[in-house]
Amino acid sequence: MSIVNMNAVSKKFGSFVALNNIDLQLNKGEVFGFIGPNGAGKSTTIRILLGILQPTSGHAAIFGKDVWKEAVAIHEKVAYVPGDVNLWGNLTGGEVIDIFLGLKGKIDKRKRDMFIDRFQLDIKKKCGSYSKGNRQKIALIAAFASNADLYILDEPTSGLDPLMEQVFQQCVEEVKNAGKTVLLSSHILSEVEKLCDRVGIIRKGEIIETGSIDELRHLTRMNLVIATTSPILDLEKWEGVHDVQQSEESYRFQVDADKLTEIMKKLSSYGIERLESKPPTLEDLFMRHYQE
Repeated sequence: MSIVNMNAVSKKFGSFVALNNIDLQLNKGEVFGFIGPNGAGKSTTIRILLGILQPTSGHAAIFGKDVWKEAVAIHEKVAYVPGDVNLWGNLTGGEVIDIFLGLKGKIDKRKRDMFIDRFQLDIKKKCGSYSKGNRQKIALIAAFASNADLYILDEPTSGLDPLMEQVFQQCVEEVKNAGKTVLLSSHILSEVEKLCDRVGIIRKGEIIETGSIDELRHLTRMNLVIATTSPILDLEKWEGVHDVQQSEESYRFQVDADKLTEIMKKLSSYGIERLESKPPTLEDLFMRHYQE
């Protein structure tokens, strides 16, 4: 069952094309990673989904409702966490959390208090005295303590320490297991790789790749370290071999996945003494797409 549908959505600001004919679909119970550098179109996409921006063309829907025309109804079941949280400086953290939760209806105090405890937030302090990480915690507590069906998280762990990042990851796993849907926009590729079922890569306003982590890895290169009894004089010229680094003891390089079998056969003729292989990471894929 589709929770989010974007069909041929474009957004222009004057002559500047922020989004160009993008399609995006999120299914019930999945965590979708949305990655790309600053200016790629991630925030514009999220603002359209939140009903803040109207698309120039195309159609976007959440829960089958038009995101622009039915934004109020949609927001009843959507929790949003931005990457930079601005709060009322004169209110305490607890007061702000209750305001956010009150907008969703009845406050589940047990659930609220549980998340306050998990994120280790002092809710009696005024928001004006909070660090960036603590402001982020308020948005995360309000999101996870609400009864949302869709979580839109835009750089949600910005400013959090590693321990709190771990708590956040546990919370995402829990809402996923409860059948909720998560759109996670993040620069932390290890976080996306760990949490997400599928990933979309956006570049210059266009989604250039979508698929599961394993599906996207087919497009990336294996990392190899090899020591041989005979020197390999022309390794950098082999088809499918990239970024060769040679030391006295070994060769370190990348191999296109579709050339791996062929290259391993050639390497065996040089007498393999030691071989290390590492599967490609999302970061490898990301960098490959963004290298000009």
